[in-house]
Amino acid sequence: MIDWPAIREQFPVTKRFAYLNSAAAGPVSIPAQNAATDYYEKMMNDGDVHWNEWLAQREATRAHIAKFINAEPDEIAFTTNTSSGMNVIVDALEDRGEVISSELEFPVTTLPWMHRRIPVHLLASVDGEVQLDTIRAAMTSHTGVIALSHVQFSNGFRMNLDELGEIKSDHTLVINASQSAGAFALDVKRMKIDALCATGHKWMLAGYGSGFVYLSRNLQQQSSARALGWLSVEDPFEMRNNELRRRHDAAARVELGCPHFAGMFSLGAAVDLIDEIGIANIQERVLYLNGQLTNRLAENGWKILSPIENEGSRSAETLIEVERPAEVVRALFRRGVIVTEKPEGIRAATHFFNGETDIDRLVTSLNEIRR
Repeated sequence: MIDWPAIREQFPVTKRFAYLNSAAAGPVSIPAQNAATDYYEKMMNDGDVHWNEWLAQREATRAHIAKFINAEPDEIAFTTNTSSGMNVIVDALEDRGEVISSELEFPVTTLPWMHRRIPVHLLASVDGEVQLDTIRAAMTSHTGVIALSHVQFSNGFRMNLDELGEIKSDHTLVINASQSAGAFALDVKRMKIDALCATGHKWMLAGYGSGFVYLSRNLQQQSSARALGWLSVEDPFEMRNNELRRRHDAAARVELGCPHFAGMFSLGAAVDLIDEIGIANIQERVLYLNGQLTNRLAENGWKILSPIENEGSRSAETLIEVERPAEVVRALFRRGVIVTEKPEGIRAATHFFNGETDIDRLVTSLNEIRR
């Protein structure tokens, strides 16, 4: 049995708030904070003497993240956010044809392609869901990329990536995992994902300035990096100016200069905690809490806009219809409840550190505001 109350103690924010906002930015745990602080304390007290130690720790973290999504270490690069990761992916795929995406998407999934003048086809949703048949029908001789989020920020719809991988045919599958990494299991090999990016500041609970990108070995072999830095070459410490011998791993495309160690180490500690709990246990927990939340909301007459009739499409995000969302968010904050304002209402996110008391606090507060 997992001691969820003990895990909750690792997140001091829970002592002050019913924090239901991980879909916007998740709180940092004590271990993640300690990992970043330890780096800064060493840099403050010792300067650069720990450089080799930090490099080794970076590579250990890279291997851990690779295992986390069933990839290889040389397929993983550290980023500072989803945008940087998606642009690396677009660099590798800008000659693969037009892009199939969805009207539900967060713009970082679509805008980088449009910036390169690559046509993006935004598929209409059906009852708040992206249908596999709609994706299949959009695949033509002109399209070559399917770029979608695992979980949609807009309404919480969760795509079945195993089924999507089976229908992708000769298209390259690109996944924005920012709303799922840390809450739902990811297996890039089984799901036939060619490229994936995620931020660390949402469900991974590692804070701003952390993230990663995955590029399959096959994709790396078929494309070249657009940008490079002094660490993007073989044997960079030879300091050669007279020849260019590029590295071909994913890191060489992103980690162009001296590393952002604090973000990497915080992300590593966050993944350690996720692994300690078990991603399967976390997925079960967040879905259980989401079910408890939607049941309580429905019992109290609140309209749920997220697609939840199909349990396989449910995520840990719930979009709730309210009038004057900005006012409601402020009123909830005054009652110690933190959620996200959306055009249609408010979004509540249930992560593994949350509990039934947070749900009770949200529903009670909403009922008070309604009166």
